[in-house]
Amino acid sequence: MKALVVGCVAGLLALGTQASAEPTGRDEALVRTDLGPVRGAVHDNFRLFQGIPFAAPPVGDLRFRPPQPATPWRDPLDATAPRPTCAQLPTAYGTPASFTEDCLYLNVTTPRQSRHRLPVMVWIHGGGYTNGSGVFYDASKLAVEGDVVVVTINYRLGPFGFLALPALSAEHPGIQSGNTGIEDQQAALRWVRRNAAAFGGDPGNVTIFGESAGAGSVCAQLASPTATGLFHRAIGQSYSCAAPIATGPGAEGAGTAFAAGFGCTDPASAATCLRGKPVEALLRAWPGGGPVVGGRELPLQPVDALRQDRFHHVPLMWGNNLDEMRLFISLRFDAVGSPVTPAQYEQIIRATYGAAADQVLARYPLANYPNPTTALSTVQTDAGTPLSTCSHLTSYRLASARPLAVPVHAYQFVDRTAPPLVDVPGFDEGAEHATELNFLFPNLFGRPLTAAQQALSTAMVSYWTNFARTGNPNGHGTPAWHRFRSSGDVQALGLDAVHRIDPAVPSNCDFWAALGF
Repeated sequence: MKALVVGCVAGLLALGTQASAEPTGRDEALVRTDLGPVRGAVHDNFRLFQGIPFAAPPVGDLRFRPPQPATPWRDPLDATAPRPTCAQLPTAYGTPASFTEDCLYLNVTTPRQSRHRLPVMVWIHGGGYTNGSGVFYDASKLAVEGDVVVVTINYRLGPFGFLALPALSAEHPGIQSGNTGIEDQQAALRWVRRNAAAFGGDPGNVTIFGESAGAGSVCAQLASPTATGLFHRAIGQSYSCAAPIATGPGAEGAGTAFAAGFGCTDPASAATCLRGKPVEALLRAWPGGGPVVGGRELPLQPVDALRQDRFHHVPLMWGNNLDEMRLFISLRFDAVGSPVTPAQYEQIIRATYGAAADQVLARYPLANYPNPTTALSTVQTDAGTPLSTCSHLTSYRLASARPLAVPVHAYQFVDRTAPPLVDVPGFDEGAEHATELNFLFPNLFGRPLTAAQQALSTAMVSYWTNFARTGNPNGHGTPAWHRFRSSGDVQALGLDAVHRIDPAVPSNCDFWAALGF
């Protein structure tokens, strides 16, 4: 897959199978897709179509299998209300449980009127590959202010999307089990290619964007040969493509142990056995996991795809948040009434960094921080996790340094007054993981922005949608954003100013590189 190139060719090839747009003057709420008509809701300045199936319900014998085509319909499908989220447990940040496997639906938000064939942005939600849904995200601000079509998708989660098992791999030769969720995402992108024009979108200008596990999914799609032609630009928020992911043997070993917990110990029938187990029981026993390297969907680690120039050469916009790990450390300790103690801080540093622990403790002394939780969060935000700043900078360099270097625009979200995803009493969350989401999707989880933050939100929406339109975030009315060429070319997104910074220095990236992290 040397120097994979995706572009206008895919859009031209797709023209023969696209659904057609409704002529001017017809019912705005009715759109004809390739599977059948859908009727959405028309608001003052946007249209919203919810719960459109892009694959067959993955139930019964289709559990754990690759997505299959949805069944066509003749009468208009009611697309005015959301459909179920994929099976998941409730979360600390308020998302509800779902025990429904019939969940492969997407939602389309379009400006009510536009004179042009619009860029299409496909949102891949985060949630650690265990929770989340496209329906949680209000895309109207992006669609209206940015003049784009936004598609938010569901994909199978937990064991239903990421269980690797030898028996499952044997069912589909050439496909590495554990990537069903990634295949769902590609099925949704194929639906977009066939149907974007019917909603006023340009199938030859599709941007995938995602946050956290959604950005990890974008990394996987960048490295996936089976995603060729499905997108033309990519945005990642808070997940580094330099972070390693599971390999086939390791993931299948974990899957075998998972199956044994249900008494499914026969390697030949383990998959069939698990298909008969209750949804909730599988969710509660799931140890976690995400995409798996191996097979045609993901033959290489994303970082190796970058190093070997075997990734899709599309413009990239990528970034992370200044205080990423404060969310996870505070939820683990402070939110349950047990903040990190000085002794725990040293113990965790020594357990994590071994012989280098004294150097880490000297570089990050507790005296420099208001509390041990913040100190530990700072260490893990700087290096050693998929969210870390230094890992992000590594991925930017890899993508931009190839002989056929793709344009990379990098950012760091730095507003420490942003509403947190989870408000932990007595703890300063800062610009923790996911805080930038409110600036793109209004009132996410019921957390509104101040007037000053609304101004930053408007600038960010402009950057994101400019990039979707042209592959460059720059446009009228926003501060210049320079292409990434070194660590000093990172755009700080904050209330005080939007300008270039070098996060490698405050994140001690040279120090971490010398230690091998």
